[in-house]
Amino acid sequence: MLSAVTPDGTPPRRPALVVVSGPPGAGKTTLAHALAVALGWPLVCRDEIKERMVAAGAAPADDLDLRTFEAFFRSIGELVRSGTNLVAEAAFQDKLWRPGLTPLVPLADVRVVRCTVDPEIAHTRIARRAAEEPSRAVHADSELLRRIAEGQRPIASWVPIALDVPCLVVDTSRGWTPPPARIVAFANHGT
Repeated sequence: MLSAVTPDGTPPRRPALVVVSGPPGAGKTTLAHALAVALGWPLVCRDEIKERMVAAGAAPADDLDLRTFEAFFRSIGELVRSGTNLVAEAAFQDKLWRPGLTPLVPLADVRVVRCTVDPEIAHTRIARRAAEEPSRAVHADSELLRRIAEGQRPIASWVPIALDVPCLVVDTSRGWTPPPARIVAFANHGT
């Protein structure tokens, strides 16, 4: 738990929590890993937690998503409360991000990096990773691809985080716009 003051009597610096969000296929995980490496901070990635839970023997039952969600936010909360800067990444929409992040806003310098992508590029990425990455079988990639094929627009209808915190929109369609140095500078602000 963070102390109320430092030994010299000043308030402690709040840890940075950089949230990388966006729809499926937006390149969030790739960007989050690059940010974590550039900043030297730990990364908490929702899909990786779920994949590790299944690899450790958790059955892909109906409650796996809920257990993953709880483990994700518990991990983030513990790191923030310990004073650790970190990067967190998930494809959650606002209705899931906001309740998990709201209690952490007073404890951390929360910044959102919102990835956007051309829906066709996202579709191609989702199809490629479903075919090439066996660990993706635990995710709903095939269901997402089915919905896209039926003319639904799950990528375009994704709802971004609606918190009053700094946000940087990054287009990941062809590389990263703005460039990596700008993204790192945004993420590292105030630390």
